[in-house]
Amino acid sequence: MKNVMVCVTQQRNCERLIQFGYNFLGEEKGDLFVVHVIGKQYKFLGTAKDGDALEYLYEIAHDYGASLTVLRSDDILKTLVEQVMKNNITHVIMGESGKESGNSDTIIAQLANKILGSAEVIVVPA
Repeated sequence: MKNVMVCVTQQRNCERLIQFGYNFLGEEKGDLFVVHVIGKQYKFLGTAKDGDALEYLYEIAHDYGASLTVLRSDDILKTLVEQVMKNNITHVIMGESGKESGNSDTIIAQLANKILGSAEVIVVPA
């Protein structure tokens, strides 16, 4: 059984990541989770654009049969690890970072290291 977690931002191009996660899950039994973590210091839903972005994420997640979780945290890495453990995630889908690949400072590399043995991180190229 696969449980797939797709990490997204508020950007509209996140649909490709959700679609990738949906296709990756395929016909296997399991669940698709879409997770967005925003730092506590950032305003969220302070503007109409924020509301539109959240509504868009909800609609896309719903279209692909996924649950959407939006969390506020000052420790994004810790929060993502907690979601992996809480939901028995087997695979984490993330979009390619603008930083140099192989850089151990990226959130992708840090997450992969923290969940090693529990889940696999799959990076979708830009």
